[in-house]
Amino acid sequence: MIKRRSLLKSSAAVALAAPAITGFAQQTVTLKFHTFMAPQSNVWLNMHKAWMNKVEKDSGGRIKFEAYPAMQLGGTPVQLYDQARDGVVDIIWTLPGNTAGRFPRVEVFELPFMMTNAEATSKAYWEYVQTMAPDEFKETQLIALQVHGPGVIHTAEKPVKSVADMKGLKMRAPTRQVTKLMAALGAIPVGMPLPGIPDALSKGTISGAVIPWEVVPAVKVNELTKFHAEFDPAGGCLYTTTFVMSMNKAKYDSLPADLKKVIDNNSGIETSGWLGKVQQEGDAAGRKSAIDHNNTIFTVSAADAQEFRSKSRALEVEWAEDMNKRGFDGKKLLETARALIEKHTKAGAGKKA
Repeated sequence: MIKRRSLLKSSAAVALAAPAITGFAQQTVTLKFHTFMAPQSNVWLNMHKAWMNKVEKDSGGRIKFEAYPAMQLGGTPVQLYDQARDGVVDIIWTLPGNTAGRFPRVEVFELPFMMTNAEATSKAYWEYVQTMAPDEFKETQLIALQVHGPGVIHTAEKPVKSVADMKGLKMRAPTRQVTKLMAALGAIPVGMPLPGIPDALSKGTISGAVIPWEVVPAVKVNELTKFHAEFDPAGGCLYTTTFVMSMNKAKYDSLPADLKKVIDNNSGIETSGWLGKVQQEGDAAGRKSAIDHNNTIFTVSAADAQEFRSKSRALEVEWAEDMNKRGFDGKKLLETARALIEKHTKAGAGKKA
């Protein structure tokens, strides 16, 4: 009898303890993801949502996301990185270049005619930061670093076929280096975050904008401009923009080891390359949206691109000198970035062959 009673007691104890043990093992975490991209954009639908879905699936549903596009949690695109740093949100995706000069070493990827394709250049960007600028984003937990596809010139009233056509145009540019590029080409640069483009174009505050094809429909550039100048890949890519996806450090550190591993498995060089690839894959649909509006697309030939190259070459020298003043070896940073882009471009070409 005593034996049976003690057995019942121990069974009850196990039963009572079980939910607590299970609850601990199945701890769930909700992360707030915040960005400036529009909810209908290629970036939001095919990159951010796809990444979040994969993390949720890999975690067996134990990581969940509250997803906020279009700055729905408040603030401006310029404040996104600090929102992650300060724990206002958990994960952000933004442009380091929104805060001019704050992340100077990664600007090398935004210099004219640096990038090849977004996947290879994004992998190079990740490797460069790990090896040459490991403290550039030290205030947050890095998830991915990437670039978009080749930059395109979009204008409302006047086609651009040569450098001479840029003269006097008020052109929106996303970052410090691209702003300098517009000035070097004779345009009047106007710095503004992406969401400001539709209003500025419709009011005539700007004559045009430089953005990749994929984001054109999301900011109505297919409707608000008539002319587009893209560059023949044989002549190189005019420019690209760097992006960062990062997480609040304290939130990452608070995760159980197995959930940290899920985040780690969806971070790094492969995730960076994947984001770049998916973003550039959106270029075709963006380009089609301009064709569907009967807009004019002009391709700058490899020969004509040389004029754009020569006009913008001084930016490399300026950037390297700026890095030297900041205590970095500008020439070494530039050479390393270029070598890494070449390495990853060749590796990508080898895989496709």
